[in-house]
Amino acid sequence: MLPFEEADIKAAVSVAQLQAAAGVDPELDDVYEHIKALDPTGQRFARILRDTIDQLLNGEVTGRYDWKTLFKTEKTHAGTLVEINLQREFRFADGDAMDYQIAGVDVDCKYSQQFGGWMIPPEAMGHLCLLAWADDDKSLWSVGLVRIRDEWLNRGNNRDLKLTIKAGHRDKIKWLWRDEDLPENVLLHMDAADREAVFAANSGQGRLNELFRRAQKRRIGRNVVRTVAQQKDYMKRVRGNSGSRSALSTEGILIMGDYASHREIAGQLGLPLPEEGEFVSARVVSARAHHQDAPLAVLDGKQWVLAQPDDPVESAPPLPSHTRQD
Repeated sequence: MLPFEEADIKAAVSVAQLQAAAGVDPELDDVYEHIKALDPTGQRFARILRDTIDQLLNGEVTGRYDWKTLFKTEKTHAGTLVEINLQREFRFADGDAMDYQIAGVDVDCKYSQQFGGWMIPPEAMGHLCLLAWADDDKSLWSVGLVRIRDEWLNRGNNRDLKLTIKAGHRDKIKWLWRDEDLPENVLLHMDAADREAVFAANSGQGRLNELFRRAQKRRIGRNVVRTVAQQKDYMKRVRGNSGSRSALSTEGILIMGDYASHREIAGQLGLPLPEEGEFVSARVVSARAHHQDAPLAVLDGKQWVLAQPDDPVESAPPLPSHTRQD
């Protein structure tokens, strides 16, 4: 005779399996709607996936920026970190039999860097799985829900009997987000010669200056800055008072941060808007007749536009003052 709790769980799973077999899965729908309510745009999921990859790379200590340079054990640990970081972000309760309980339903969490590579344990049979995928090379991520059914799985030969979802049955996954943009790993995707020039500088400040000089008009995240500077006070190295913002101003380069006033200037110039912990750099010049159709911003009482390659260099204007409540 099963203990009451275990019998109750098994009965609930059986009912859910029967409903899913009939093409109806109210539990999956409830979990789907609950997650969508927590993160309507997917920005929180995208940030967690980005931060987890960066956490594994540990660029401040190792200087690494490429998933391929991780040790096998580190890659294996990625799934656990995604599970932990999502639970910490969304405060999912612990599940009874699976990782989480979301909207009162047990949900297992599986992550793979390779699309379709989710390893499903035997104990997840009949349960819901939250499937996460992120690819730093493609700068894409996806998250979906599926109820695990035996006939949808490949039979594996690994020792722990973990299985994968057959390619022909991935259409059973209900996607919360599919092929969304992962915040870019600028170091990974920038031109190889430019990247070499960045790391050739012999100081953290010199490397950061070269980064903002060579990776203009792109959102540069905090972890990229950390990896390039490899110093504890890396954020200080970006700002004024002898940081990159001061050093590059004589070259006409503005470095806009995530303050509202900086984001407004970036928007006026037609640049990507820096999100939390991000920067965007760009060379500007005072507006002239041949810039008549260019987006412009007013700074220090003058009109400024993004510089064209043949525009002469002039010192950049100061950015608006700001506070944390900006």
